[in-house]
Amino acid sequence: MHPPVTGPELEPQPQLPKKPVRREDVKLASGKIAVFQYSTVAIFLFLITGFWVLQVQNPQMYNEAAERNRIKALPIPAPRGKILDRDGRVIVDNHSSYSLILTRENLKREHLRTIAGGLNLDYNDLVARLDRFTSRPKYDPIIVKEELTPADLSFVESHRDFFPEMELIHAQRRLYPQNGFAAHVIGYTGEISEQELDSPDFAKYNSGDVIGKFGIERQYNDLLMGVDGERQVVVDNRGRTREVLANKEAVPGKNLQMTLDLDLQAVAELAMEGKNGAVVAMDPHTGEVLAMVSRPTFDPNKFAVRIKSSDWREIADNPDHPLLNRAIQAQDAPGSTFKPLMAIAGLESGAIDDQFTVHCPGGASFFGHYYKCWQKGGHGAVSLHKGIVHSCDVFFYNVGNRTGIDKLAFYASQAGLGQKTGIDLPHEAEGVVPSPEWKIRNFRQKWYAGETISVSIGQGALTVTPLQLCRAYCWLANGGTWHQPHVVRGGKYQDHSWPLSPDNVEKVIYGTFGVVNEGGTGVRAVLPGLNVCGKTGTAQLASNEFLKGKSSKDLKDNAWFVGFAPRQAPEIVVVALFEHGEHGQFAAPIVRDVLKAYCEKKARLAAERARGGGGEGAIGDLLPVVPRMPLRQGPETPPVIEAAVIGSDAPTGVSAQQAGVPAPRRNR
Repeated sequence: MHPPVTGPELEPQPQLPKKPVRREDVKLASGKIAVFQYSTVAIFLFLITGFWVLQVQNPQMYNEAAERNRIKALPIPAPRGKILDRDGRVIVDNHSSYSLILTRENLKREHLRTIAGGLNLDYNDLVARLDRFTSRPKYDPIIVKEELTPADLSFVESHRDFFPEMELIHAQRRLYPQNGFAAHVIGYTGEISEQELDSPDFAKYNSGDVIGKFGIERQYNDLLMGVDGERQVVVDNRGRTREVLANKEAVPGKNLQMTLDLDLQAVAELAMEGKNGAVVAMDPHTGEVLAMVSRPTFDPNKFAVRIKSSDWREIADNPDHPLLNRAIQAQDAPGSTFKPLMAIAGLESGAIDDQFTVHCPGGASFFGHYYKCWQKGGHGAVSLHKGIVHSCDVFFYNVGNRTGIDKLAFYASQAGLGQKTGIDLPHEAEGVVPSPEWKIRNFRQKWYAGETISVSIGQGALTVTPLQLCRAYCWLANGGTWHQPHVVRGGKYQDHSWPLSPDNVEKVIYGTFGVVNEGGTGVRAVLPGLNVCGKTGTAQLASNEFLKGKSSKDLKDNAWFVGFAPRQAPEIVVVALFEHGEHGQFAAPIVRDVLKAYCEKKARLAAERARGGGGEGAIGDLLPVVPRMPLRQGPETPPVIEAAVIGSDAPTGVSAQQAGVPAPRRNR
């Protein structure tokens, strides 16, 4: 048998063995498909949820956020009101400048070091400043530097594309007089501090706000501050401005007209050059403060933005305390300037009369202690007039001993000593009028009669501020009436009256006239053709026993002088405190210069009016009176106006009944 013949094309192909299918591969593929499916569903649900929240649940919030990314709101700081003198002349103005703000929506922390270096800012201070705003909404911009220099502006313009968070805004900054002119009255502005933000008085302010910090700027901050405006602009994805949508103009603060006279203020400032102390000039008929100087002073322009740490250390470490307003905060013994007030107390209480005379051998003994007179050889026979003219200590030792501490304290309180005047300036001091009640209340000790002897010549525990002493002499010159001192025109201010005998007032004022014009201790205040009255005062800072062998400048006596003119119906009262000036006669020229400037200006304005001109002083009459606004009071600062309301039936220190003083003939 032959096998079948077959061709190559008919040759059967060998069969390869089949690969078995593993169940593990099927499960892996199914798992991957399941993960993908579930992931797809999860992503879809996430997108649906986000869409729901974005478009249905909170559409308004996200629309606003989107608009903020497209539309940026830049602040327009409101300029503060100007501060004018009584004649309408500008004392404090504003000037245009540029400030740099950082917008936190597109702020990158890695840019801060370069920005700080380009603007000469401390990097750590910049970071700390940004951290203060973490609780604020991100759309609130942060001002990081004011008063940009040309170099700062060049840096901002050249780097704006790289740092879109930088924005320039136009601002109005305070411009104060140079060399600290009237700095203690005007004060200064500054950025609100963390401590102030925690106070209820500043609840309506935010971090970064510029507020009044001192003086008039603080006391009338609400009136001087305006309302900030806003500029809305469209920005691109890099934060660059493409279009201005709207401008809400800022509302400027109101102008404030003060009672200060720039001419008198300038003279008083020059008179105190190189000295430490204070000068206060006041109109006794209205209580308007015409000049107020405190030395040493400071430059408020350094505070106008943010004071440098080096400048602050220089001021804070100064042992003369330039931030102390000595006119209302220095509490010193008045020395012999208290003697005319002692004389009126003795006359009004009936303890002495104008015929009362003592012999001054150079000292006198009271209660087992010998008290010296400043004149070693004594003054001989001394009457009321001679006692005031030559400031005889022995005479007033006897007046004080006869009058007694209760009546002395009563009339001193009626003159306004030992209590705040209520002037519209912050942080006024009270001073001290000692009395038996005062000593028991403060020291739990009885009053000794020998202590009255020291008080009767303006020493001992008696302390006053220059402003209080000025008001006390206004009370004397007005015959028993004083008006609340104030430095801003307009408003409703208090007055107080405890009428004095015109005859007694005339005798005391005649004595002060002799101090200046009859060879007394105040001859350096003489002005030809003007009946200047005054009283010198030399106030010890330590006892003679303590001063033995010591020559420190800080222990030298303070020099006082109080002057007023003319003798009949005085128009101006001026007080000068020359710290460590040793003798009151050295303070007299300061007062003389201010009185001279006042009288010369008055004569000049009268001549101009006679020629048909209005005169410089007439400008103030044409300006609107700024209404007095209610002031916010802190817990440590009593209400300004109410602090000056002193009822005559209950004066500070001692009551009329305790002092044994008869009821007043007229009381307001």
